Amino acid sequence: MTQYHPIKRLLIANRGEIAVRIIKTARRLGIHTIALYSDADARAMHVREADEAWHLGPAPARESYLDTGKVLRIAQQANADAIHPGYGFLSENSDFATACEQRGLRFIGPSGAAILAMGDKSGAKALMQAAGVPVLPGYHGADQHTDFLRDQASQVGFPLLIKAASGGGGKGMRRVDQLTDFDDALAAVKREASAAFGDDHVLLERYLARARHVEVQVFADTLGNAIYLGDRDCSLQRRHQKVIEEAPAPDIAPVLRRAMGEAAVAAARAITYRGAGTIEFLLCGEEFFFMEMNTRLQVEHPVTEAVTGQDLVAWQLAVAEGKPLPLTQEEVILHGHAVEARLYAEDVAAGFLPASGPIQWLHWPAGVRIDTGVSAGDAVSPYYDPMIAKLIAHAPSRSEAFASLADALAALELGPLVHNGPLLLRLCEEPEVLAMGHHTQWPIPTDTLPVPALAWPLAALWLASRERGASPWQQAAGFRLGPTRSFSAAVRIGEEARVLTLVERAGSLLWQGEQIPFELGADQIRLQQAGSWRRYPLHTLGEGDYLLQLAGRRIRFSADDQHHQLHHDHQAGDTPGILAPMHGIVVALQVEAGQPVSKGQPLLVLEAMKMEHVLKADRDGVIEALQCRQGEQVSQGALLVRFAEQHTAQEERS
Repeated sequence: MTQYHPIKRLLIANRGEIAVRIIKTARRLGIHTIALYSDADARAMHVREADEAWHLGPAPARESYLDTGKVLRIAQQANADAIHPGYGFLSENSDFATACEQRGLRFIGPSGAAILAMGDKSGAKALMQAAGVPVLPGYHGADQHTDFLRDQASQVGFPLLIKAASGGGGKGMRRVDQLTDFDDALAAVKREASAAFGDDHVLLERYLARARHVEVQVFADTLGNAIYLGDRDCSLQRRHQKVIEEAPAPDIAPVLRRAMGEAAVAAARAITYRGAGTIEFLLCGEEFFFMEMNTRLQVEHPVTEAVTGQDLVAWQLAVAEGKPLPLTQEEVILHGHAVEARLYAEDVAAGFLPASGPIQWLHWPAGVRIDTGVSAGDAVSPYYDPMIAKLIAHAPSRSEAFASLADALAALELGPLVHNGPLLLRLCEEPEVLAMGHHTQWPIPTDTLPVPALAWPLAALWLASRERGASPWQQAAGFRLGPTRSFSAAVRIGEEARVLTLVERAGSLLWQGEQIPFELGADQIRLQQAGSWRRYPLHTLGEGDYLLQLAGRRIRFSADDQHHQLHHDHQAGDTPGILAPMHGIVVALQVEAGQPVSKGQPLLVLEAMKMEHVLKADRDGVIEALQCRQGEQVSQGALLVRFAEQHTAQEERS
């Protein structure tokens, strides 16, 4: 007779939204939860939600969430009987999983041996081939000498991918299109892999154009049962990181879908797997190839929960208690379609640079599931992944799910922190995405959209109200202007400035031949359009600087001061050199003092949020001094490289 071992005290070795997600299920099951926190997370939501919380150490992950000794010591001091690693951090650390078991702590995940088998991407390919799972051609061996790898790259052919053997989550990966670029890309991947995973071994894989990323959710218990819970399409990516995921993967024939599911289960059985895992495939036409196995709960697991009606965290805990899987393969039934969008603190216009800072206002939309680890008043830390939340829509059909998610993103209010919400909304309405015309290399549109026409009169109306003082414009119930009047306002949105003259009559705004009833509140303008009232939130960013939310867009505007410069272009000469665009660590210096450089030439490499960012010269010139050292942690806005002053011929003659 099988014995169950109930979990009573669960330590969550993670932070942010996944820690909060685990706490919710554990609380529902009556399990006492124990949170961990660094100096940066002392007031974080997961700390507030847990039954108790223990301090780990300083903010850097290496000194807190990645410190296995501290985590294990606290687990024993707190009398935990199980540890849930979430995803990221220690979730795929085989030594940590083994150490838990050795101390009598149940690790909510597979065995250390299974993690090790799949964590070595080269060895995993060999295991999959032996199990009959298709793999991509490439090099997965132990010889890591640059000359040898360069020869192997020539044999594999271009384009190819250099991937960290211990990597995951899009980190430690570069596409190389020609042999001359191979050495630099190899060095970058090795640096990134060493920093993120402590292992600089790489593998080479042939790159497939127009492939889809389709993954299968598998689950196995300790009693010999293994099943798959449908699949997910995660093809919408940027820099090999997922942006929008959906379940089930659309436009796949039933026979092919079943073959992928059965191959995924075979992969799990090949390593005597336990718990939740995901087998990632590249799908080209009717062929699929094994990429990797994630031996943990995936970020995108909520879409699978939505279409199956199951709680995958509860499944994980049940397996750890020795219970059988709640369902057999025949009992798995999918209902409808689910789509998830990852909301990140990042500046899309600046090349997806990660952002950090306070969240002063936050209003989550209704009608969708929100998985988050922040609320108004919290901050996104520069020390960790910049994910703010996941928004998940579930509907009877794919088109309805995307429409529901689009509505939610349009209604989202969050700031002043910059985020990718407007891009996510654009993707949800993109015809090629809705028609399943995208793939893993589909270029995500990041071009600047025109300012909506309605933004100008709304901004002018708001500025006019600010000029007239707090009363009566600030009345909470809204204020309508008098019988008939006109007013003007000079508005600047981005690089464009306009002077608008608006006419108000009996509480209606006359604009482009229309008479639009409006109300002005303390933090909003309401317009009556097409028979219904619509709300347009506004927020103050600073003195005379405002943010308007319009159709999911964040429109920043200000009064145009004619006595100051009309153009705010950032010219290269405005600063003495290159500034750090974010908090980070300098991992490589590629120039030296006195060296002439050309515009666009790489100067240094900055690591932030576990990713490398190459900073390039914004002008031709000569390096006067390097203001940073390799390995130094720098703050956003810090001067890193100083250029020598450029003197004109006139100055030289004088």
